[in-house]
Parts: sequence; C-alpha cells; structure tokens
Amino acid sequence: MWNEFSNNREKLVYEAEKIIEKLTNKSVENIYLQQEEIDYSSQDRIKLVKTRINQNFFHSSVLSAYNNICAITKIKINEFLVASHIKPWAKDQNNRLNPHNGICLNSIHDKAFDRGLITIDKDYNIVISNRLKDYYSNQFIDDVFRKYERQKIIIPSKFEPSLEFLEYHNDVIFKGE
Repeated sequence: MWNEFSNNREKLVYEAEKIIEKLTNKSVENIYLQQEEIDYSSQDRIKLVKTRINQNFFHSSVLSAYNNICAITKIKINEFLVASHIKPWAKDQNNRLNPHNGICLNSIHDKAFDRGLITIDKDYNIVISNRLKDYYSNQFIDDVFRKYERQKIIIPSKFEPSLEFLEYHNDVIFKGE
C-alpha cells in the first residue's frame, strides 16, 4: 500500500479527500466545484474534482511550507500568494504535486517566473533576465525586480525547492538573454 501511494501522489490526495468526505459528511464536489460545474457528465466531473483537489493540495502544501510568505518579497497577503511550480505542471506529471517543485511567490513574481523573466539559481539567489534589465530606467521594474536581484530567497525548513527542478527552470524556462 505504501509503494502504491508514495509513487502516485495524485491518487493519495484524492483518496484522502474521499475519506474526509465520509468522515465529515461534506461532498467533495460541493467543496471544490462551482454549482454550474456539478452538472457535468460523471467522467468529466470526476476529472475536474480530482484536478481541483490536487491543485488545492499543492497550493496548501507550498504556502504552508513558506508560512504564507512570498519567498522573494516576504509579502504576507494571502490573496497575492501563489504556489508557483518550478517545473511546469504540464511538463512533469510525476511531480505536479511534489511540494519540492513549488515556491511561494506573489502573483507578479509568479508570472515573471513562469515566463522565464526571473529564475532562482542553485544557490537560491534571484536572477533577472536581460529582457527585464532593458527596462531598468522604469521605476516600477527597479522597485519590483531589480532590488531583489542576487538576493537569496526564503528557503523553507520543509519542502526546500529541488535543485533538479531549479536547474530545469534555469536551462529550459529562463530567458537570460
């Protein structure tokens, strides 16, 4: 049983939610779906519920590891925080829910990270793309990006960002030039 679940986080999370559903008498569908989404066909509804549960699990795990603080700016406003995948969700099905594949970022740094405009090196320092550096005369870019360049991110005590995933981000996603 351990091997079955340790190799399939998505199944583990979904099965755990189904157990919680039975214990609390609260429908998983009602928790994770909007009213208009509940009318989907059985197959589509189950896929959507599983996806929402998995996204919620990843989000909660990553934000909890960082104590709900942005790893770059130290912002503590939950509405701005994102559990950012280091290696994109679509690129690595086996690590979609791996909290070592996540960093707690605010929404603007998450967007820049996803688009390869910033990255984090193997020493956990923030690196800014030359594409952003072209805008350094812009006060907003200076305030939001440049002031964090070469600073170390917050590293959580559990679920430290994987160096393997950071290397992938640096080599494949980051647009240094």
